[in-house]
Amino acid sequence: MADPTDTRDTGPRVGTPLWAFLAGITVMGFTALAVAMLRLDPAGLAELARTPLFWVLTVLAVLGELRPVMVSSATAVGGTYPSTMFTFAVLLHFGLPVAVLMQAVAVAMNGIVTRKAWHRVMFNIAQSTLALTAAGVVLGLFGIVPRPAAPWVPTGSDMLAITLAGIAYFAVRAALVSGAVALHERRSITRVLRASLGPQSLVYAALLGLAPLVVVVMTHAPSLVPLFVAPLAAVYFTATLSMRRDHQAMHDELTALPNRKMLIVSTEEALAEARQDERVGLFLLDLDRFKEVNDTMGHPVGDRLLQMVAHRLTHSVRPGDVVARLGGDEFAVLLPSIRDAHAAREVAARLRAALREPVRLEGMSFDLDGSVGIALYPDHAPDFELLLQRADVAMYLAKEGRTGVELYQPDKDRNSPERLNLLGDLRRAVDNRELRLHYQPKVGLANGAVHGMEALLRWRHPVHGQIPPSEFIPLAEQSYLMRQLTEYVIEAALEQAARWWHSGLRVQVSVNISARDLLDSALPDQLEAGLAKLRLPPSAIQLEVTERILMGDQAYTHETIKALAVLGVPLSLDDFGTGYSSLIRLQRLAVSEVKIDASFVKRIAESDDDYRIVRSIVDLVRSLGLHSVAEGVESDDVAIRLTEMGCEMGQGWLFNEAMPPAEATVWLREHFESSPGIEYGYRSEVTQTA
Repeated sequence: MADPTDTRDTGPRVGTPLWAFLAGITVMGFTALAVAMLRLDPAGLAELARTPLFWVLTVLAVLGELRPVMVSSATAVGGTYPSTMFTFAVLLHFGLPVAVLMQAVAVAMNGIVTRKAWHRVMFNIAQSTLALTAAGVVLGLFGIVPRPAAPWVPTGSDMLAITLAGIAYFAVRAALVSGAVALHERRSITRVLRASLGPQSLVYAALLGLAPLVVVVMTHAPSLVPLFVAPLAAVYFTATLSMRRDHQAMHDELTALPNRKMLIVSTEEALAEARQDERVGLFLLDLDRFKEVNDTMGHPVGDRLLQMVAHRLTHSVRPGDVVARLGGDEFAVLLPSIRDAHAAREVAARLRAALREPVRLEGMSFDLDGSVGIALYPDHAPDFELLLQRADVAMYLAKEGRTGVELYQPDKDRNSPERLNLLGDLRRAVDNRELRLHYQPKVGLANGAVHGMEALLRWRHPVHGQIPPSEFIPLAEQSYLMRQLTEYVIEAALEQAARWWHSGLRVQVSVNISARDLLDSALPDQLEAGLAKLRLPPSAIQLEVTERILMGDQAYTHETIKALAVLGVPLSLDDFGTGYSSLIRLQRLAVSEVKIDASFVKRIAESDDDYRIVRSIVDLVRSLGLHSVAEGVESDDVAIRLTEMGCEMGQGWLFNEAMPPAEATVWLREHFESSPGIEYGYRSEVTQTA
């Protein structure tokens, strides 16, 4: 049950407060050890070494130092070692020099077996030596100075001296270890002590309280000393079971990272201790393209990849920062102390850089990336829940804009209690099939022929009336509903296309999908199954995707795009001209149609700049052998200018607004009979199907 966030074996930088603290305690501890060794009677030690009891105690001390008693997985300073009981008993019976020597040997053996860094071993020898020295000084004040040649056996009247010596021992060890942890993790020593003092004190009380009994047994029946292993084992295993349950409740099973529960506790502690001149940062990180790994290589490989991601993240943050896994491929990072937003962005960039290092698994190389959303206390939210929500908003902004890292911006937050209620209503509307598709025609500008019908989603809310798509579509995109919504729209559009085609109205139906939907591996399967079931050719449906798809290289190599091309479903590029993509990229994507954004089209009669932009796009599209569609055609003047510049099709209120299916069918019959559709790209296929 190793802690992946444990970075204590990394040596501190020279000159830092942690380095100074560790160096100072190490010097003091080894000085005390040297003084104790000078006071050790060699003859007495040699005589003691000839007794089996000495070696039994040494073995028990070494074994007791190998595994700590853990009572809580959240204990900041780690566990309590059972060796304490035996070395404290040696202190009481044989004196300080023998006790510190035995403790130093046990700690050194622990370092060798567990491969601890040398600076940790040195510090542990020093702090345990200082703790035993403090206890020895207290005993000396009561006139108790044992030696190997003159062992001491406590009686009932010595309870006060033993109790005070035990308190001194515990206080020194707790203070020194907590001080090191506080400096290492940049937390206040008060917070560290509060988190660990209670559980540690209970175990120390039990171990130190048993030490006088060990001394009595050592005096009267030395051969019975090993029997103390039994109660120690009971304590150890009971504590281990308790700790394991606590660990399971507070940690992720796959990665051993803290889970949401522990993240909440850690965040609330950080908020309570935040200083006025510092911030508390909460990051939400979502892996990009992780689903492809799961779908391609299977979940076991995906699980191993998540474990590697967890390791990379925990070694890319500072000691004291918390990396948690919230579920799936979503992680959170808590920065209990961060200077400002710029520093938070630097940490986020470091996390992304660690993720983007290629990963080799199963003989294959995987390229990962992540989107990070940042929220800061007190700038953006006063508590954990709101911090997490706003980090989530920022993360989705990073995904949408493909920027990688985004800081929460209130003016871009589309969430509110009303919107959350609306999301619930939208989920119910999708489940109950209450959403409807309306259809807007695409008309040839030169001859008025019907080239297609674009399916546009409409939602009439039972309380709020008509909800515009500009409100509920972004809401769905920021939630788990978008995929379900896309599946619903494609299914409904295919059914309507089938009704038209099988009644003689062979018109192409266009469906708007997001870039994320276009890269969904399930999309080609849904389309292929739907077309086969409804006996439609692939060209009966067209997918419209925004220009943003051109921004990344993934669209040109993704298996879903290739599968759609093989299937024969055409693509249309919507809202062209609003992005900043390279025009060279347009030729690389297998689209058949480019739709010019309405924001340019509407102004071509008044603005020479917009006229030149639209004309340039039309010329470019024609030179690439693609079809051009002008959106937002609302006047004859605009339609005439578009026709003059060679634009093939128009769409807008001049021809008709989006109509319900029944009304669209009547409109289609009127226009189809007068001028049958010029169904470019599938004329021969229509003939074969008829």
